[in-house]
Amino acid sequence: MSEPGSPTLDQLQIFLAVVEEGSFAAAGRRLNRAVSVISYGIGNLEAQLGLTLFTREGTKKPVLTKEGEAILADARVVAAGLAGLRARARGLLEGLEAEVSLAVDVMLPAERLASVLRAFACQFPTVPLRLHVEALGAVAALVIEGRAGLGIAGPVAADIEGLDRVEAGTVTLVPVAAPDHPLARQAKLEPGAGRDHIQLVLTDRSPLTQGRDFAVQSPHTWRLADLGAKHALLREGIGWGNMPLPMIEADLVAGTLVRLAMPDDTGGEFRFSAIYRSDATPGPATSWLMERFAEPGTVVVAAED
Repeated sequence: MSEPGSPTLDQLQIFLAVVEEGSFAAAGRRLNRAVSVISYGIGNLEAQLGLTLFTREGTKKPVLTKEGEAILADARVVAAGLAGLRARARGLLEGLEAEVSLAVDVMLPAERLASVLRAFACQFPTVPLRLHVEALGAVAALVIEGRAGLGIAGPVAADIEGLDRVEAGTVTLVPVAAPDHPLARQAKLEPGAGRDHIQLVLTDRSPLTQGRDFAVQSPHTWRLADLGAKHALLREGIGWGNMPLPMIEADLVAGTLVRLAMPDDTGGEFRFSAIYRSDATPGPATSWLMERFAEPGTVVVAAED
């Protein structure tokens, strides 16, 4: 038994055009080829594979044989793969990044992140994206180390040199606890009430802000590196703490968490910045991402030396 030959891309494209258009003539019009050229291409493809792909006798339109039906899926995969390769190469020639690496603060609402990345996938279908989710100074650390070309960081990044920044919106933080927590059961909270109870606090996994406390009121703290774990422990009544409002709105409605009216800790606005290294100009895809996170547009502020 002889081995099948290697069909050309042109032969596969002719084959797919005949299948999709329903006739050799229609395929010729689509590819701007003469019918004889289409017929010749199909004949060569069948000769290369050693298979009859179409039944031509007794019908006005070519009908796929069983062998043709079996080959069709593979032909589509090969054609689509090559089309993707050509699109990737075209993007690289136009200056698109080979990959975009994005680091975001864990406080960034998931819905906002998903919305921007969905639009990114449509705008840059050939550009792979690597996503890191970190807390506090770890976002800036990834950018400074070059492991992320763009970061969406919290307010701690404003104090770090070597970064340029663009304002990228805010999220509201609110102090909450489980409904059976002592703070939630009090009708009125006095200043300093939170100091007598465990406060759940996000901790930093980077050396940039290691050891620094942010919005810590209580000397009794549990420190966690994961916001999801903090959310779960709050619902269990283990302590109190500040959470981004979008993440716990459903809990407030369901009553699984209660917003605390603490006179000395009202939460406040957590400000985001899109950050990148001052010595590394963002490429087209990274710049597009930065603009989406910064909408409506704001002025770039260079880091002070």
